[in-house]
Amino acid sequence: MNKIEQIQNWIAENKGDFGLISDPKTIQYLTGFYSDPVERVLMLAVFKDAEPFIFAPALEVEAIKDTGWNHPVYGYLDHENPWKMIADRVQALLVDQKTVAIEKANLPVERLEALQRVFPATNFALNLTPEIEKMRLIKSADEIEKLNVAGKWADFAFAKGFEAAKIGTSEQQVAADLEYALKGEGIMEMSFDTLIQAGAHAAEPHGATGPAKIENNQLVLFDLGTVWEGYISDASRTVAVGKPDQKSMDIYNVCLEAQLTAQAAAKPGMMASELDKIARDIITKAGYGEYFIHRLGHGMGMGEHEFPSIMEGNDMLLRPGMCFSIEPGIYIPGVAGVRIEDCVHITETGAEPFTHTTKELQYVD
Repeated sequence: MNKIEQIQNWIAENKGDFGLISDPKTIQYLTGFYSDPVERVLMLAVFKDAEPFIFAPALEVEAIKDTGWNHPVYGYLDHENPWKMIADRVQALLVDQKTVAIEKANLPVERLEALQRVFPATNFALNLTPEIEKMRLIKSADEIEKLNVAGKWADFAFAKGFEAAKIGTSEQQVAADLEYALKGEGIMEMSFDTLIQAGAHAAEPHGATGPAKIENNQLVLFDLGTVWEGYISDASRTVAVGKPDQKSMDIYNVCLEAQLTAQAAAKPGMMASELDKIARDIITKAGYGEYFIHRLGHGMGMGEHEFPSIMEGNDMLLRPGMCFSIEPGIYIPGVAGVRIEDCVHITETGAEPFTHTTKELQYVD
């Protein structure tokens, strides 16, 4: 049974009539085609008893066909009403449109209202998001291989970034240098905006790479990832320039112990909350619990934040093929921030990382 057939069966089992899939990453997962349509409309229509179709901006139609998609593709021009055109295509295939399944986690209210106007007698209560999450949760061997290649290029990026991290060099320049090196190797896309944070700036976990220059005796945090055939890598390392103060070194060592211990403990059959607790207890015991202010990890694959969350309260059992990050962090405002991260996949006996850059503290410059 292929992925589209799984969706068709789910729609039938849940007494739906058809599904409208709107998340570009889900469309890529199901069809092999990816594009961010920005303000335009891109949707995949799936029926329990009819052929699926992709509805897209006209400028994407040939690209969709080039992926090998062997079902209908319908394009629209910018001046046309996409919602009415989608409704017309659905109505041509399906007389009964009482219940439609949608991705509630993705479809904005404005677009839902536009669909409700062209399907006035249709119930939009059926939510496809949990089923899509379950389908993407366990990665195949082919997906694992793509994630491994993306991880290899993240390791390459770390090496180039560490070479660029010199006293007086800006965070932005370090990011530019490592991304330029990747592009020279044909790796054109990052998983997310590369994050380089020096010194106390790293105490902002979701801060942005900025113009600040690296100073002597600082820790520098790297968080980066690459894309390979639609699959991503995501990893963090923290390195030293000069000789950081003892407080910074203590933070690093505690974070390293938490990361290594949790990664070594990850295995099938344990709960996600148990894994989070292993790392969190180490940081709390060392006196830094209040500075570990996020979950231990998140799912990853085609996206950098996928289902599930590795956190307190999540009693989901880990299973072979699940892929997620293990990334404890300690962030003390005005002092320093440390995060150390590998993404891993659960095996039959434990966990294997996608990135292999050493996590022992490296001294650069």
